[in-house]
Amino acid sequence: MQRITLRASMLAMLSFCFVALQSCGDDDSDEGGSGGQQALDPKISLTESSIDFGEIEVGGESEVETFAVIGSDLSSDLELTVSDDYMLSLDNENFSQSLVIDADDANGTHDIYVKVVPEEENEESSSIEVSSTGATSRYVQVYKSAVRPSYAMTTFDHERIAWGDGYNQGETGTFPFPEDLSGYSEILMYVKLDCPIGGCDEWDVFAHIQVQDPETSEWFEMGRYITPYWNDNSQLEDGFEFDVTDFKSLLTGDVNLRTYAEVWNSDGYEVTVNFKFIEGTPDYQYYNIAEVVAYDSWSLGGVPYGSDASEFDLTKNISIPSNAESTHLRTVISGWGHATPVDAGTGRPCAEWCYRTHDVMINGAATFEHYMGPLGCAENVVSNQSPGNWQPDRAGWCPGMVVPIRLNELSSPMAGQSFDFEYSFEPWTSDGGVIAEGYSPGAYYAISTFVVVKSNTEISRPVIAD
Repeated sequence: MQRITLRASMLAMLSFCFVALQSCGDDDSDEGGSGGQQALDPKISLTESSIDFGEIEVGGESEVETFAVIGSDLSSDLELTVSDDYMLSLDNENFSQSLVIDADDANGTHDIYVKVVPEEENEESSSIEVSSTGATSRYVQVYKSAVRPSYAMTTFDHERIAWGDGYNQGETGTFPFPEDLSGYSEILMYVKLDCPIGGCDEWDVFAHIQVQDPETSEWFEMGRYITPYWNDNSQLEDGFEFDVTDFKSLLTGDVNLRTYAEVWNSDGYEVTVNFKFIEGTPDYQYYNIAEVVAYDSWSLGGVPYGSDASEFDLTKNISIPSNAESTHLRTVISGWGHATPVDAGTGRPCAEWCYRTHDVMINGAATFEHYMGPLGCAENVVSNQSPGNWQPDRAGWCPGMVVPIRLNELSSPMAGQSFDFEYSFEPWTSDGGVIAEGYSPGAYYAISTFVVVKSNTEISRPVIAD
C-alpha cells in the first residue's frame, strides 16, 4: 500500500516538472518577439455609406452633411480624399479635397464635414476614400444633380376652377414677369392640381393655360393637359411641366394669363401655375411667335374629323422675317368623340381612340408626320385615378398627363421667304353614328399650331395669311 502511494507521488512530481519545463520552453521561444503582446488589427469604420445632396444650383453650394470616421489600432496617418466638386473639412470652416489626420490622433472618432460646390450642369456620383496603411480602405458614395440657377414665380395660386356655385371653368389674371429675359435660356411652366374640400372632378377633361397676345388680344395656348379622374396630380412634385420658352416674347412685363378646365360640376380643381426661368445663354437672343391655327377653345370646339369641316381653315401662308436664323412649328393636338365606324381589328372609335397619322404639308409636300398613337397610359405616374377608366391607351393623350407638344424645325429658316402650310388629317369618313347610346355624335380634333422664329438680332413676328 505504501509503495503504491510513493509511486503516485513520484508520478505527480514528474508531471509537474514536465509542465514547468514546457512552460520555460515557451518563454524562451518568445525571445526577440512580441514579448507576449497581441498583434495589432488596424480598422476603419464609417457611420455613413452614402450621402445624396440632391439638386444643387451651379455656382452655389450645398448644405453641409456630416459623417464620422472611427479608427482603431491605427499606427499610420488617416487620409481622406475626394474628387469632382466635393469638399471635406474637419472643422466645418476650412474645406479641401483631401484631409490628413496624424497617426498620433488617428484612433478614435472624427467628425467629417462634406459639401458640394458645382461648377457645371451635370448629374454625377463620386466617392470619399478613407485610408490608413495596414487597414482596409473604406468609402462613402456621394451623389448630386447640378442644375442651372433659376428664378421662380407663382401666378395663379390655388385658383378654383369649377362649374356652378359661383365658380367658372376659366379664370384670368395679370402678373408681373421679368422685364429682361436675356440671361435666361429656358422658361418652364408647372401646373399643380389640388382637390378642393369634397374632392376633385370625377372626369378626365380638356384643360390648358393660355397667354394673351397684347397685339391682337388673342389667347395663345402655351400648354394643354388632361385632368386625372377623381384626383389631383400630387404624384408629380412640381405638377405638369411645360417648356414655354417659345413664348418668351410674350412673357415679359405685365402678362395676362388664363387657366381653363372643361369641368361640368362644382367640384373642379384648385390650380396653381408656377414659372421657372433657367439662367444661361439662350440659343438665340431674340424670339417671336405667331399663331397659325387655333381651334382649341374646348374639346368639342375642335375641327370635325370625318365630316364637313369647311368652316375650319387649316391652310395658311406664312411669311418669315428676313433675319430669321431658326424657324419651327409648335403643335398641340388631341382627339375627342366616340364616332363610328370603328377601326377594323381594334374596334376603336374616333377621335379619342382611333390611332391616326396626320401630315404637316409645306408647299404641298408632306414634310412632318404627327402620329396619334398610344402613350402608355397604364404606366402614367399619376396613377391615383380609380375608379376612372384611365389605363387604356387613347390616341395621343392620357388622362392625368400633359398633351404632347410636337415641335418641327424647318430644315431651312426660310428667312425672307413665304411658304404654304396645311394641316392634313389622315382620311376617314364618319357614318354619323356613335359606339353606344348617350355619347355625343361626331369626332373632333382640338388643335393649335404656332410658328416660332429666332435670331441674334431683334426679330419681328411672322405674318400669317389665309
